[in-house]
Amino acid sequence: MTVLHLGVVVQPYAYKGRKGITTFDVAQILEKKYGIMSVYWRVREKQNIAALERSVAGAIESRFMGAPRVDPLAAACQQIQSGFKDFIASKQAETVGIPGTPTKAALMGINHRKKNPRTGVRRPSFLDTGLYMASFRVWVD
Repeated sequence: MTVLHLGVVVQPYAYKGRKGITTFDVAQILEKKYGIMSVYWRVREKQNIAALERSVAGAIESRFMGAPRVDPLAAACQQIQSGFKDFIASKQAETVGIPGTPTKAALMGINHRKKNPRTGVRRPSFLDTGLYMASFRVWVD
């Protein structure tokens, strides 16, 4: 059976107050509290399935044209991954009915990439340091 996974590459957060916390920990917290990856899939399911279909069709077509064997789902995984990042960065995640969004930290402009994290400049929810979003991956086994 083939399984499509949405997850993160485990990396440590290295800013003040977050020592010992990893992207995996943050992903678990965000999924439990907001269901962010689940909501993303639900909201963009049709587009994601279409990407999977195009990816397989393209791989089959390439193979018939003599190209070497390639992962038939690689292109779709990349598109789904990019779509998730856009879902957060564009603030769409805040417009699809997730309770508690926009988050208080986003409204307050808390940004732990800055020396003084309380910038006061509004940011997208779920995009504090950017590490969670940057570590997001889609893969198949």
